[in-house]
Amino acid sequence: MPIHRRLPKRGFKNHFKKIFAIVNINDLSRFDADSVVDEAELVRAGLVKGARDGIKLLGQGEIQVPLTLRVNKVSESAKQKIEAVGGKIEVV
Repeated sequence: MPIHRRLPKRGFKNHFKKIFAIVNINDLSRFDADSVVDEAELVRAGLVKGARDGIKLLGQGEIQVPLTLRVNKVSESAKQKIEAVGGKIEVV
């Protein structure tokens, strides 16, 4: 009997799982004030590499410049910090 049939099969792999690129707020300080930051800008800046199913913004760090962000998902803490400095979040 072949070895792949003799060994036990374990675990489960979800083929439909979406993989998001993670971006933290402290990484956004390199952008100019009042600029629009979307997936193309994040790739150009080197914050997102490779093909992903979307971008998720997390709230680690602080931000001082107001930005308009176009992302797929955003955490509550990130949303509060962006809106506190006068920025906007557009969920695409």
